[in-house]
Amino acid sequence: MRSNTFNPAQDIPDLSGKVILVTGGTAGLGANSVVELAKHSPAHIYITGRNAKSADGVIKQVAETGTPVSFITCDLASLASVKRAADEFRSKETRLDILMCSAGIMATDAGLTADGYEVQFGTNHLGHALLIQRLLPVLQSTAALSGDARVVLLTSLGFKMHPPCDGISFDTLRTTQEGFFGSWVRYGQSKLANLLYARELSQRYPNITSVSVHPGVVNTGLVEGLSLARQTFVWATSFHNMVTPEEGIKNQLWAATSVKDGIRNGAFYEPVGVLSTGLDKAAKDDELAKRLWEWTDEALVEYYN
Repeated sequence: MRSNTFNPAQDIPDLSGKVILVTGGTAGLGANSVVELAKHSPAHIYITGRNAKSADGVIKQVAETGTPVSFITCDLASLASVKRAADEFRSKETRLDILMCSAGIMATDAGLTADGYEVQFGTNHLGHALLIQRLLPVLQSTAALSGDARVVLLTSLGFKMHPPCDGISFDTLRTTQEGFFGSWVRYGQSKLANLLYARELSQRYPNITSVSVHPGVVNTGLVEGLSLARQTFVWATSFHNMVTPEEGIKNQLWAATSVKDGIRNGAFYEPVGVLSTGLDKAAKDDELAKRLWEWTDEALVEYYN
């Protein structure tokens, strides 16, 4: 459905019995998605983030729906924290119908994660990749039981700002990768990784529907938290198509809840439910996707068991 026809209140089906996990569910697009999903009676929604107070606000906001919502602390910039969060979820649930990877950071200053990886790549890609890997057994068993388990990874058309030569600069991912226009190049690299990882996930686990989605250019805390210069760049390049969070959540809600037969596994969708034709060479590169998967496995192997 196009954005002008997709109405979450009417078009999200009954979600009875489904268990949902939303990263970044305490604010922004994640929190707005939880509010809409809760109206359709899922069995339970879990939200992750770093701010328990913000989580309490979301839980109170949806209380009248009767949908149980629980908070799990998770810092995507710490692999140990991600592992604890995944293990906590698995201690509480034996099924997972929808994993919505909505959390992320954008155009931040140069820095490293707790594990020594470039901070945007470590947060946006590596943290989510570990969460997905730790939850794969639950997703697979749910897919076998119900025939429909989904992973929705938020990316961005900003992936096109990735490093121009190689798409992902694997050799320097354990540095801050500083350079001209560096904050946006690092962001593009991490968003390219989200797109490629979703596609490779669909190839390796075809019983799980895995897609990446662009929400649009959304006026959320990600933009508000940028420096004045970076905010100016966003507004100068996107003011004509900036959308509200209520509009921005539609693509991820569509991907998570619409009829499975209408979704191409591994695809990248622009708002809303529009199969993207704007992939560049790096985004189409299956060998790069395979290399990313293998590099990620090597980086995360000690956290898999």
